[in-house]
Amino acid sequence: MKNTTHHSTDVVIIGSGAAGLSLALSLANHCQVTVISKGALKEGSTLYAQGGIAAVFDKKNDSIESHVEDTLAAGAGLCDRDAVHYTASNAKHCLKWLIEQGVPFDMEVDSKGKERFHLTREGGHSHRRILHAADATGKAVQTTLISQVQQHPKINLLEQYNAIDLIKDKHHQSENIRGVYVYNRKADRVESIAAKFVALATGGASKVYLYTSNPDVSSGDGIAMAWRAGCRVANMEFNQFHPTSLYHPELQNFLITEAMRGEGALLKRPDGTRFMPDFDEREELAPRDVVARAIDYEMKRLGANCVYLDISHKDKEFIIEHFPTIYAKCLSVGLDITKEPIPVVPAAHYTCGGVMTDFNGRTDINNLYAIGEVAYTGLHGANRMASNSLLECIVFAHAAAKDILAKIEQSPAPTNLPDWDESRVSDSDEEVVITHNWHELRLFMWDYVGIVRSTKRLERALRRVELLQQEIHDYYANFRVSNNLLELRNLVQVAELIIRSALERKESRGLHYTIDFPDMAENAAPTILSPTTPN
Repeated sequence: MKNTTHHSTDVVIIGSGAAGLSLALSLANHCQVTVISKGALKEGSTLYAQGGIAAVFDKKNDSIESHVEDTLAAGAGLCDRDAVHYTASNAKHCLKWLIEQGVPFDMEVDSKGKERFHLTREGGHSHRRILHAADATGKAVQTTLISQVQQHPKINLLEQYNAIDLIKDKHHQSENIRGVYVYNRKADRVESIAAKFVALATGGASKVYLYTSNPDVSSGDGIAMAWRAGCRVANMEFNQFHPTSLYHPELQNFLITEAMRGEGALLKRPDGTRFMPDFDEREELAPRDVVARAIDYEMKRLGANCVYLDISHKDKEFIIEHFPTIYAKCLSVGLDITKEPIPVVPAAHYTCGGVMTDFNGRTDINNLYAIGEVAYTGLHGANRMASNSLLECIVFAHAAAKDILAKIEQSPAPTNLPDWDESRVSDSDEEVVITHNWHELRLFMWDYVGIVRSTKRLERALRRVELLQQEIHDYYANFRVSNNLLELRNLVQVAELIIRSALERKESRGLHYTIDFPDMAENAAPTILSPTTPN
C-alpha cells in the first residue's frame, strides 16, 4: 500500500478505558484529541471492574498515611513509596473530579440524617475507604466518561481501530514520537495518525493466559509497541490472578468481586470447611496473591475443579442490595447465591508491571506517555491492592494531561509520515497458524508461568516462546495484517517479557512464587528490562 490514509491531531490516545477517557477529557478544552478504541468504545477492562476506587474520605477514622502503609504492605516491599504517596495524596481530588463528571457512587445516611458516600472495605485495606457504585463501579465510571467524551466537540473517537506500531522521528537526536500506524478493522486497511503526543492507555496483558477475567482486548498491545519502540519495561513477572472467578461452563470469565469477602463471604473446600485460616491470619481479607495461592494449593491437593465462596449466611436483602450484578448473573445460570455457595477458581486478572514512566506518565521516548494498567509507575510493587487500579488510571491521567498542556504550544506538529508499505505481502491462506499458535501460547503460559513457577518450567516456556516468535515474525513479514495477527504478535512479545522477568527474580515475592527460590530476598528491587535492538 503506497497511498496510506493519514490523520493528524494534537494528542492521540490509544485506549478508551478509565485512563484514556480521563486523559481525553482533561485535555480536550485546550487541544484536539483523538481516541483509538480497538473494539467498541466501552469494551475494555474498566467496564468489568466490580470493586470500587480507594480514597480517604473518612478523615476521622482513616488517613492518607494509612492508605500508603496498606499499599506498601500489599506490594510486598517492592512499591515505590513516593509513587504510593503521590497516588494516595491525589486520590480524593481525582474522585471529586469523577463525581463532577456524574459517576453515581453509592450514598448512605449517617446517624445524624446527613447523606454521605458509602465506603466499603476490600482485602488489604485496614479501613473502609472504597467508593463504589454497587458492585459495578467500573461500568458506572466507563459509561459516564463515554457520555462526556461523546458530547465533546474536540474529541475524535475512532472505534474498531487496532494500533500497530509507534512512529518515531529517527533523525531527531533525542527521538521524538511522531504518531502511530493503525489498522482500520472496518475498512480492512492500515492508516497513520500524526500527533504531537501519543498516550498509551491500552490496559494489561492477561489475555496471554488461558484463563483470564479480562475482555478479549487485553492483549498487551501498548507494552509490546513501547518495547519495540525502545522503552524499558519493569516488573512484568508480577501478574495478578484474581482469586475468585466464577467456575461455570455457561458463564466464563465472570469475576466475583473482592468486596464480597470484605462483606463477610467465606472461602470453603468442597466439603464445606473453611481453609483461609490455615494460610493467613487475615483469613479471607488477605491480599489477592495469598488467597489465589491458597485456592490453587487446595485445588491441587484435593484434585478439585474449584473451591466455593459462600455469602449465603447473610440476609437475602443485604446480598441483593450490595451485589445485584453478581446475584443476577449467577441466577441466570441457576445459581442462587442467597442460598448456596459460588464455585470459584483463580483467573489472570491484572498486569502489575508495564512500561516504565515517571509521575507525569512520561516514558523513555519524548512525548510518549503511558497511563493505567499499561504503565509501571511504582504504585503496585509485587502485588496490586484492591481498588488502587482505577485510582491509578485517574491520578496519572490528570498528571499526564497537566504535563502535556505545559508543552503543547511549543511542540511542532509532525509532518510527512512515511506510508505503510504492503507491496511485498499477500492475503493469508493459513489462518490456522494463528489459531494454533494462539492456543499453544496461552496454554504453556498457564501451565509454566502461572501462579506457582519453577526455573525448569520457565526455561521450557522461554524455548517455546522463542520458536513462536520466529514463526509469527515470518508470518507478519509475508501476509497482510489482521486483528488476530496483531494481537498474537503483541502477546508473544509480552509473554517473552514476563518469562525473562520471572527468570531474573531469584526469590518468591508477592505474585511471583517459584518453588526453586521459595523465600524472599533481603533486598528487593524492581526487575527492569531494556530493549537491546530497538526499532
